[in-house]
Amino acid sequence: MSALPAQLPTPRTADPRTAPPLRWGVLAPGGIASSFADAVRRHTAQELVAVGSRSAERARSFADRFGIGTVHDSYPALVEDPQVQAVYVASPHSAHHEHALLAIAAGKHVLVEKAFTQTAAQAAEVAQAAAAAGVVVMEAMWSRFLPHYDVVRQLLADGALGDLVTLTADHGQYFDFDPRFRLFNPELAGGALLDLGIYPVSFASFVQGTPDRIQATGTLASTGVDGQVSAVLSSDSGLQAVVNTTLFAKTPTTASISGTRARIEIAGDFYMPQPVTLIDRDGDRRTWDGNTVHGHEGLAYEAAELARVVADGRTGSDLLPVAETLAIMGTLDELRRQVGAALPGD
Repeated sequence: MSALPAQLPTPRTADPRTAPPLRWGVLAPGGIASSFADAVRRHTAQELVAVGSRSAERARSFADRFGIGTVHDSYPALVEDPQVQAVYVASPHSAHHEHALLAIAAGKHVLVEKAFTQTAAQAAEVAQAAAAAGVVVMEAMWSRFLPHYDVVRQLLADGALGDLVTLTADHGQYFDFDPRFRLFNPELAGGALLDLGIYPVSFASFVQGTPDRIQATGTLASTGVDGQVSAVLSSDSGLQAVVNTTLFAKTPTTASISGTRARIEIAGDFYMPQPVTLIDRDGDRRTWDGNTVHGHEGLAYEAAELARVVADGRTGSDLLPVAETLAIMGTLDELRRQVGAALPGD
């Protein structure tokens, strides 16, 4: 008879539609901002009231597409807009530090796309500025707020896996080489780690916290950015997290956590809404597959979480505290240092 529970835990994740509304301004109307706006409109009560771009035409096109009433042709104008309560920073991560500080100085709460900044030092500046201003700043690592992550969270808390031994997670995409493209351009903080590797590194942090030891190897692109990185993030508890990221191939982008009693498997792309399967040593399995949103619709949950944090008067989210974001940025700094990939300002 299987030792597995009859069914996996039910996520405690609240419906994003129930979060109290904030009035949002979207900073930089690119691809991820479009996904965010679509998810927020369809699955939350949040209000998109303004959009800002350095191109008035681009901002107007975005506003028309998503029914946004106010258009700004500069980022300072967006963050100073008195109707805006929270700013979604969707610019490339090379500009997150600048744009987050801009919004914080205007007294706005800020949801900053991943990677939070280029470096841990920049991240600390943003966090300190938010604390001094009395506003909430949160990394838009949307996976942390999704229902399937809460299933994993409960299984880990319940000890369903036994002692944790091995974690694996990868994220690889293939890109044609173009030195001007942001992922290959060192001046734009290019490389696999900050854009793709952030997902497996954050997943490892979710499970093990900050690693006690980091060992990395990697391959640089011809422009000097990290093109591929593989690493073992080890904890004194005995858990070894094996993570990989690459710009050179489409990888399975799956994740697993293996313990002495059982393992968890999440199919690719593991950071999006996915089923969670618990498998014991004899191969018996149980699967949770109760997602009600799919793909980038899951971005609704991060907007709802920030809204709840603000409404509750909290300084940050328990699901992804700012201190953990800073620690993750420190891990990324160390991985980049070990493989010899320097960014401007390093």
